[in-house]
Amino acid sequence: MKVALIQQKYYGSKEKTINKTVEMISKTNSDLVVLQELHQNEYFCKSEDTKFFDYADDYKKDIKFWSNISKKFDIVLVTSLFEKRADGIYHNTAYVFDKGKIAGKYRKMHIPDDPGFYEKFYFTEGDLGFEPINTSVGRLGVLVCWDQWYPEAARIMALKGAEVLIYPTAIGWLECPKNRIDELCEKENTKEEKQKMLDAWISVQRGHAVANGLPVITVNRVGSEKDESGVLEGIEFWGNSFVLGPQGEFLARAGMKEEIIEVEIDLNSSKEIRKIWPFLRDRRIDSYKCLQKRYCEKK
Repeated sequence: MKVALIQQKYYGSKEKTINKTVEMISKTNSDLVVLQELHQNEYFCKSEDTKFFDYADDYKKDIKFWSNISKKFDIVLVTSLFEKRADGIYHNTAYVFDKGKIAGKYRKMHIPDDPGFYEKFYFTEGDLGFEPINTSVGRLGVLVCWDQWYPEAARIMALKGAEVLIYPTAIGWLECPKNRIDELCEKENTKEEKQKMLDAWISVQRGHAVANGLPVITVNRVGSEKDESGVLEGIEFWGNSFVLGPQGEFLARAGMKEEIIEVEIDLNSSKEIRKIWPFLRDRRIDSYKCLQKRYCEKK
């Protein structure tokens, strides 16, 4: 399976950004194309502002648009859209299109609420569970951004037959106003701390690949996006999109600039790796009841 990852920046408007996305898609020659989280607009969750809910008003038109793009280029396309389910109920939803048809969707299950990432203000937790999506290129375990930090999500997708794990994401370093250097900003803006954060983000996903014997595709934003609220200067999205093999090996990795990554993934390699490293066989499912609790009391 040939995969293309579209790592791009925000171009100041939805129209300009989408035009650039389509242009980049047109340059690929892949079976599967994966876009980054909330790729149509800026990452608006940097602050809490009700005006951004208007972005979801056209989500049905957005679905039709990306369905047509999938059909035009004869591809399986993983998108990330702001879904309006009803007034007051919105989701961060990954729609998967298969050559013009909706193959399925995944509503983001884990919703963060951190400085610069105020997603709980905008998004209701997903209610579709962790269900792989069947497509013409394979069974896709699509998750979204904050889900990256949870081994349970990756494991369930693997146990339900996902052949690859896919994470559209938007993550970067906070940029603090020059006149506001508090403890948080000062700590997170050191070179050492930035590298720790980036390494942790990559490492946890390499763990998902190894523990489940599956390839992992992660697509992140790039560019510096300003925060109109003034609480932050903005966020510098660190890019570094990558594709991993089932032993956690890098098959491809981007830098911090806008680019298209194309790589071939051998889905059969997972079958061979699981024969050598049968982690799923040796799971002690009779001893994992604690995982269904928020906290396990000490004896």
